[in-house]
Amino acid sequence: MREYSGFAQVYDLFMDNIPYKKWSRYLISLLHAQGVKDGIVAELGCGTGQMTGLLRDAGYDMIGIDMSAEMLSIAREKEKEGDESILYLLQDMREFELYGTVAAIVSVCDSLNYLTNPDDLLKVFKLAKNYLDPGGVMIFDINTRYYYSHVLGDSTVCENREEGSFIWENEWDDTNFINSSYLTIYHKIESDGEELYERLEEEHRQRGYTSGEILHFARRAGLTPVSIYEAFTKKAPTRTCERMYFVLKNV
Repeated sequence: MREYSGFAQVYDLFMDNIPYKKWSRYLISLLHAQGVKDGIVAELGCGTGQMTGLLRDAGYDMIGIDMSAEMLSIAREKEKEGDESILYLLQDMREFELYGTVAAIVSVCDSLNYLTNPDDLLKVFKLAKNYLDPGGVMIFDINTRYYYSHVLGDSTVCENREEGSFIWENEWDDTNFINSSYLTIYHKIESDGEELYERLEEEHRQRGYTSGEILHFARRAGLTPVSIYEAFTKKAPTRTCERMYFVLKNV
């Protein structure tokens, strides 16, 4: 599992096309449907805290967990001076520790796809089982195998802006179901009064899971599947859907 380092500096810049407010309303609707309208919610892979802040604004007591110190540094900078309502923890989701149980655990933006070893996915589910209140829920999204193999796989995505640019090259391994992303980032910096572009390179790997695999590991961990949706709908996933949401319960 790879943490964001250099890309953290420009993550919000290039991810500004993600409709976080719309996504948060959908996530909150799923939480409400399971009776979680307040209480403590932990977000795994919280990144720069975009969703964490929106859930806090919706009335939840938020814990944000990420293994990237750079991402969490940016998340903390977004908080108003003196506002420490969100607890950010620098932890690997495969080994996360909380101070007690929580009403819900959530994860968005395909964070769980970074668990390329299925045993690690099982570890996360077991930890979720341990830290959820009785009746608590785990809600998360994943990119589908179809998305990696038919949409993203073997493609190159480029974006150029005044503040920076990136080249995002993808390779899909149809045998091991791993998508490798090679990021080349040019980030504007100031040095001795001059504007320069710093080059950064990162490699990321994500695994495409089937819904059957997700449910298998969830049940092994003791979590009960409640629902699977095509992202941002209340419909069952189709063969060609690109993102799925799962709702699991600690019964």
